[in-house]
Amino acid sequence: MTALIIAAVVVLILVLMYNSLVGKKNQVENIFGGIDTQLKKRYDLIPNLVASVQQYMQHERTLLEKVTELRTQAMNPRLSDEKKMALDHQISGMLGSIMVAVENYPELKANENVMHLQQTLHEVEEQIAAARRAYNQAVTDYNNAIEMVPTNFMAQWMGYTRKPVFEISETQREAVDVKALFDR
Repeated sequence: MTALIIAAVVVLILVLMYNSLVGKKNQVENIFGGIDTQLKKRYDLIPNLVASVQQYMQHERTLLEKVTELRTQAMNPRLSDEKKMALDHQISGMLGSIMVAVENYPELKANENVMHLQQTLHEVEEQIAAARRAYNQAVTDYNNAIEMVPTNFMAQWMGYTRKPVFEISETQREAVDVKALFDR
């Protein structure tokens, strides 16, 4: 009878570990899906932004073309999560450059459509940042679970591997030159 109780407890522990790992993996995938939704909103805004500013920003034509090209790549449904993250970093940097360039065109800054697009883009960027934070927390929980004893044995048996967190690029880590912003 004791052996039966011990076996039942072991099976219960294994089932709980298995369910915990599956839950953590699914949480990561669910939150990444939320990031995808926010990125889709951003990608939908890009053509409107480009169309609104391109008539004014002839000097930034290559920047606008590159953003459009990256958006097209990012819309590919077969992209890996890692590739999506890499494209997201590039697009974020370029959109920031466009917003800085808009500041150099007074007539563009005063354009109501551009102002609305900037505000909408800012809101979407805030939502993306919140989704990234949630994703990084879920990934940290998942990575901890697959690396810590005893769930690491179950995770290895299930073929689970570490997932990357969203990190900012090196250029985004650089300090902002406030003096340059005011010297324009």
